[in-house]
Amino acid sequence: MSKLTKEQIDQFFISQFQSFESKLNGESKKPLHQVRRNAFEAFRENGLPVAKNEEYKYTNIAKAFGRNLNVEALAEEASEFTTDDIQKHFIPDLEAINLVFVNGQFNESLSHLQNLPEGLHIQSIKTAQNDFSDDFAQHFHQHSIEGADSFSSLNTAFTNSGAFIKIAKSAIIEKTIACYYFSDAERKDVISQPRNLVIAEQNSQANMLETYVTLGNNSSFTNAATEIVIKDDAIFDYYKLQNESAKAIHVGATLVHQLGKSVFNSSTFSFSGAVIRNNLSIAVHKEHSETNMSGLYFINNSTHVDNHTVVDHKVANCESNETYKGVLDGKSKGVFNGKIFVRQPAQKTNAFQSNRNILLSDEAEMDTKPQLEIWADDVKCSHGCTVGQLDKDQLFYLRARGLDEKTAKSMLLNAFASDVVNKIKIEALKTLVESKITERL
Repeated sequence: MSKLTKEQIDQFFISQFQSFESKLNGESKKPLHQVRRNAFEAFRENGLPVAKNEEYKYTNIAKAFGRNLNVEALAEEASEFTTDDIQKHFIPDLEAINLVFVNGQFNESLSHLQNLPEGLHIQSIKTAQNDFSDDFAQHFHQHSIEGADSFSSLNTAFTNSGAFIKIAKSAIIEKTIACYYFSDAERKDVISQPRNLVIAEQNSQANMLETYVTLGNNSSFTNAATEIVIKDDAIFDYYKLQNESAKAIHVGATLVHQLGKSVFNSSTFSFSGAVIRNNLSIAVHKEHSETNMSGLYFINNSTHVDNHTVVDHKVANCESNETYKGVLDGKSKGVFNGKIFVRQPAQKTNAFQSNRNILLSDEAEMDTKPQLEIWADDVKCSHGCTVGQLDKDQLFYLRARGLDEKTAKSMLLNAFASDVVNKIKIEALKTLVESKITERL
């Protein structure tokens, strides 16, 4: 397999879009396709970002793609997963509405769409663009947001069969909306580009989990995007769990529009994969909104995890809190780039950002860059980062009280991660994350 240049990769996606477009038939005349075409033109103008792009300075996705995927042998035929094939990958003891995606396509037959709670509506984007045309006209790729890039444009261009999720006004959805993304790399390399639109109406409450699974030993590339629209007095909790194969390249964009006075809580957990890039972008449009973000990457071997976050405070009297932590072992590499924008009208903003990291080996590497851009003068904002090793004094203290070195390190690392893990409100997910940490230790 020869290595591909950025230009060859760009041309590959251009030809793929032309093929995709030729199969749309009557859909090409619908409003959604104009959105696709606009996104495609944006991608064609810029192409995939490379290391010369400041936002991808430490994570060259195009290079990883060119080295690892055989574009001449990408999976095209439909995967034939059964319920038995996928159920073993569901999170144990999780009371959830399970939505299944295979190679980026929303599979309604494998999903749990029967007897949905009152106030929750779920269907394929392909049909929802007609049934909920007003929602699409108002919200699908209609709100500009800092942090969106060529990968988001590429994903939008190929939007076809993701999920449309709507939580009705005043609805409280107690079960987790759990999205399982399966990449079928059993026979060939595979590309997945799932795209979802989520709308949380006024005074609603819901929580959503996205988890990614690679099946097979071939390479995979996932370019995912989930757009979340939150209206007045709504509370929305979002979780992302990444535990993919050593040949999985993942780019994920979570684009959040807090259009009303609302609360958005986000937690991201990354454990394995070849290259992972998480773009979490949040635009705050209404006063008295609250935004909370947390993340934990607990990685080893040669796993590369890059978390890019943006919180754009556009209005006054809002608050954001951000805590990301990393534990890196082996030859793993971590990147954190967090941006907080406080626009001139956004007086009385409180914004806090923290990134802390522990390196367990001499070959692990961490690049961190917390940033504040403030145009308002009546605000309380702070940011900070640390990169170091386990505290030798704390380790000595525990060893002096009879604990062996492994147990002492385990206690310190669990304590380090605990404030992020304890933010998980879903007990089954919390148990799973704790078990992953214990396995890694």
